[in-house]
Amino acid sequence: MFILFRKITIQMSVAKKGDTVKVHYVGTLNDGEKFDSSVDRGEPIEFEVGAGQMIQGFDAAVEGMTVGEKKKVHIPCDEAYGPAREELIVKFPVDQIPEGMNPQVGDQLALNSPSGQPIPAVVTELNDTEIVLDANSPMAGKDLNFDIELVAIA
Repeated sequence: MFILFRKITIQMSVAKKGDTVKVHYVGTLNDGEKFDSSVDRGEPIEFEVGAGQMIQGFDAAVEGMTVGEKKKVHIPCDEAYGPAREELIVKFPVDQIPEGMNPQVGDQLALNSPSGQPIPAVVTELNDTEIVLDANSPMAGKDLNFDIELVAIA
């Protein structure tokens, strides 16, 4: 009696630079606080691997994953939004606040870049003489953690 075996090769798609992928993720800070989740929104994010559309550490984590694969990654701030930068904290005399504007601590305002592009900034301090605005990302200086699932490679 002879048994015939046939070799079956299964090719798994692996995410590589230039691929458009769909990914589900849950992002948390080191203390466990959730800051973002595509799972909660019910819609995976779509981006091109290696195109700079995502933070560096997230992009690198997805590269090499296979469809259906799940992984947990820790991304230090240098591979995420970077450290908070002192030059992005600006102070203005309160007499430069436009008339009729009544900003409060925690409000988001827009500063104009030299090219005229709006830059979001948060009011961090306000007193009788000055207003302090922070244009750093809210995630600057923070290490991030992600549970990632590669849903599809387009």
